[in-house]
Amino acid sequence: MIPQELLKKVRQIQIYTSRAVNASFAGQYESVFKGRGMQFDEVREYMPGDDIRTIDWNVTARTGKPYIKRFVEEREMTVIFAVDLSASGRFGTLDKTKNQLAAEFCAVLAFAAAKNNDKVGLLIFTDRIELFIPPKKGSRHVLRLIRELLYFQTPRRQTALPLALDYLAKVIRKKATVFVVSDFIQADFKRSLGLLNKRHDCIAVPVRDPAEAALPKVGIIEFTDAETGETIIIDTSSGDFHRQYEGKNAERFSRLKNELASINVDCININTGKPYIQDLIQFFHLRHRRY
Repeated sequence: MIPQELLKKVRQIQIYTSRAVNASFAGQYESVFKGRGMQFDEVREYMPGDDIRTIDWNVTARTGKPYIKRFVEEREMTVIFAVDLSASGRFGTLDKTKNQLAAEFCAVLAFAAAKNNDKVGLLIFTDRIELFIPPKKGSRHVLRLIRELLYFQTPRRQTALPLALDYLAKVIRKKATVFVVSDFIQADFKRSLGLLNKRHDCIAVPVRDPAEAALPKVGIIEFTDAETGETIIIDTSSGDFHRQYEGKNAERFSRLKNELASINVDCININTGKPYIQDLIQFFHLRHRRY
């Protein structure tokens, strides 16, 4: 039995995404992600005017007549969401946690994919592979993915991003668009993501909360690291602390941006403190101009 509270959340996300994924949004999605691959269609006899670069030399040698390979634009796409639901994602200082934002973001794109008859799959990971749902089509399938994202519970705290990326490299056979949704606190992902991006179209989606960039001044508080369990006491009213905290986080975000750029992985930043639909559409525009 699915708890009523979960069904309510799923319904709320479904209503929100149905409004967000309007005709304009769906069209932007299609123009950016669809039709970028070619698949083999047939071998046929060469006719004057055909591109000689498409000649199939093996068939030509066997038959004694020139034949060409014909390819057609591949319309169907596979989308995979690789979502980090480790303990650090339970953090949130506003009306939702980072994990809840990740689920909502995936829902918006999953419904856009379903409208375009694309297959959608899901990988949930922490410091191990928690769940893999192979790509399928249809709104019912998308609703199942959203329920899994919202209902997911685990006592495990830490993240193993390279493990998840290496797993996807083994199980995804057909070229796919892979959205890697994580707060990217773990820093040793570059090699695995770079290799995965050579075979697939990877897009990093760093998930943040406003307090990770600048903490409010609320006096002395106790902090517990969600992934390590380490506890420290800090004075948030200290100017020195704020300068160090903000400087360290700015450096981490800058390093992440540079690492992603160095392996040609695009990035969509989402934040629990602001709407992301316009940022997503802007990302579509930038990608459309590039391709």
